[in-house]
Amino acid sequence: MKRYEALTLDEERALYGLNGAEIVRCVFDGPADGESALKECKNVHLTDCDLHLRYPLWHVSGGSLTDCRMTDTCRAALWYDDHLTIKNCNLGGIKALRECRDIVIEGGQGNSTEFGWMCRDLQIRDFALTSEYPFLHTENAEFVGFRLKGKYSFQYTKNLVFRNCVLDTKDAFWHAENITVYDSVVKGEYLAWYASNIRFVRCQIIGTQPLCYCKGLVLEDCTMEGCDLSFENSEVEATVAGHVDSVKNPVKGFITADSIGEIILDEYKWAGECPITAREENSIA
Repeated sequence: MKRYEALTLDEERALYGLNGAEIVRCVFDGPADGESALKECKNVHLTDCDLHLRYPLWHVSGGSLTDCRMTDTCRAALWYDDHLTIKNCNLGGIKALRECRDIVIEGGQGNSTEFGWMCRDLQIRDFALTSEYPFLHTENAEFVGFRLKGKYSFQYTKNLVFRNCVLDTKDAFWHAENITVYDSVVKGEYLAWYASNIRFVRCQIIGTQPLCYCKGLVLEDCTMEGCDLSFENSEVEATVAGHVDSVKNPVKGFITADSIGEIILDEYKWAGECPITAREENSIA
């Protein structure tokens, strides 16, 4: 396996088409301002590298990035890649990960406006991400110890599992399908509207107007904070520990909580029956 060490590389396609290489303590930067440094490579392993230039890893198959840093000038860094492990890296730059498959991200952090679009088969562990619009149309992914500060997250996603995560994001999981979230904090406005087959287990759910227009929605032993106008026009089976500010027009299933501030069943309610039980008041609406 060829080894490249302590080099500064700024040419166009500087290491194009490598098949089997170790790239150690290299800097991709300089006056030539070249793009696509590692395009079309196979089995390449980057360690302790700095990537400042655009489009460095496109169509890469197999390999790893360990302790590497991508700045905000490193746009669209990883596209159309497969079978990569990314460990303890700092992923900056807009559109950092797109249309990739079989990717493992372990440790590190990212700051990328559009991250993880249209990816498949991801494993993300102990990674902290700031992103305005992450994981659009991504499928088949597991997140463990993942921390997100976002806005329009996980829209149109399918087959995702979350464990011990903190998701601080508005408009998350819109139109998502087959989602399970365990032992996590989910904070934001308008959570999971139009989602189907979405399940929260022992989660803390925080924010206004959550979980509306859902089908196959399940909450098991969750808490809800600041959740007014919850479950509007949703098919829901919810067991909540503690208080719910208000419930509006659920369609089907059941809702049980210790207490409910207000139950709204107005003329806009869709047809259907959903018993609502407040344990402390022993009342059913």
